[in-house]
Amino acid sequence: MGESQRLDDAEVQRRLARLDEVLDHVERMPGPTAESAVEAVRTLTEVYGEALARVLDTAGAAQAEALCADELLSHLFVLHDIHPGSLADRAERALAYVRPHLERKGGRVELSSIDSGVAHVRLRAAGCGSCSSPEVSPELEQAVRDSVLSLAPELTQVRVVTDSASERSPSLIPVNALLARTATTTGSST
Repeated sequence: MGESQRLDDAEVQRRLARLDEVLDHVERMPGPTAESAVEAVRTLTEVYGEALARVLDTAGAAQAEALCADELLSHLFVLHDIHPGSLADRAERALAYVRPHLERKGGRVELSSIDSGVAHVRLRAAGCGSCSSPEVSPELEQAVRDSVLSLAPELTQVRVVTDSASERSPSLIPVNALLARTATTTGSST
């Protein structure tokens, strides 16, 4: 028997998308054959979940961490509700995926809190202090939400609070500039 061929992440994504299509098709079909097919998939998923749980049970802390670092395994652990990381740890890990992209553009993201199933995330756009700061794009906000929900699907919502440079520190006119203007105006009237 030959060595099995491994799937790269892109191929895994294609196969998962195809699986969703097939399952959607089967679920729409009426009758006992479709019901049996869905039940077979459900049972197989439960058995695989138990197998993954046993792998985590026998892994030491360092090995479990290494397993969780693999994106596919991490998602499967979440799917089967066996991920060893806490909800906050997983939300932080999700933000770690998007953080380098934001930081390269001068932005920042941080988890503020998790309360009643809602993650509160602060997202700061890049800016230059006294100039107006660019707005955070809806696509960027959605990418942050999607990242967090992918590793913490039990959350009911991810609230993204944007924080631009102009909101953090309003542009102020230096006092001596105001006094200079007042002195010029006062001096010209005498």
